[in-house]
Amino acid sequence: MTDTEHRVHAVARAADGTALAYQHEGRGHPLVLLAGQANNHHWWDPVRADFHGAHTTITLDYRGTGGSGAPAGPYSTPLFADDVVAVLDHLGVERADVYGTSMGGRVAQWLAARYPGRVRRLVLGCTSPGGPHAVERDASVRRALAQPDPARAREALADLMYTPAWRAAHPGPYTTLGDADMPPHARRAHLRASSGHDAWDALAHIGAPTLLLHGGDDRLTPPDNLALLADRIPDTRAHLLPGARHAYFEEHRAEAGGLVAAFLA
Repeated sequence: MTDTEHRVHAVARAADGTALAYQHEGRGHPLVLLAGQANNHHWWDPVRADFHGAHTTITLDYRGTGGSGAPAGPYSTPLFADDVVAVLDHLGVERADVYGTSMGGRVAQWLAARYPGRVRRLVLGCTSPGGPHAVERDASVRRALAQPDPARAREALADLMYTPAWRAAHPGPYTTLGDADMPPHARRAHLRASSGHDAWDALAHIGAPTLLLHGGDDRLTPPDNLALLADRIPDTRAHLLPGARHAYFEEHRAEAGGLVAAFLA
């Protein structure tokens, strides 16, 4: 275990023996931060410090990303939730707040539904219930992300994450555009895991008070999913951030972070 720039890095083991790299930092009540598809813990780097006044933040590199193992798969959002519990067990954390964005929000849904005693409060950002009930991105978005030129596909993703004005003022590099070192099989497994997510029936079993956040101009995960989640999860409050795209938590850092901090407090 090493401490670099006040962030402690360690490794837990999943039930199947896969190495799970995790990181914790700060002091206070534990807060698990879950990143988007095909991303590692660096997803949270731009805003992580905002929570350290009241929380110890805990992240992990999903299997297939960062310092974690990359078994052949298949992967799923319930499996990722099991991996989070393995990390919490390794840390000796019985109960934590959980904040998941994008695919991390999908993982967080399973975590709260399957392990209700482990989640005190839940924040779901820019995410959806998945399955046939979800509102999916339109075909033009799918085509833009699937184009064969990696540079153009990455540019399309950046445009879905941030507004042009914000990108002009913040030229990057951005930490939300995927783990460039992922092996191809793991990248495909992440895509299948997120695409195969369907927690519709499980959402009614989430007992933790839940805050829902979504960007009003999010084309990657359309904002109509906010109402779907609000209708299915028993104890929710929802907030739409007008003008925000998928990475609302970074571009609208002050507003979004303030809402999360007030809810968790």
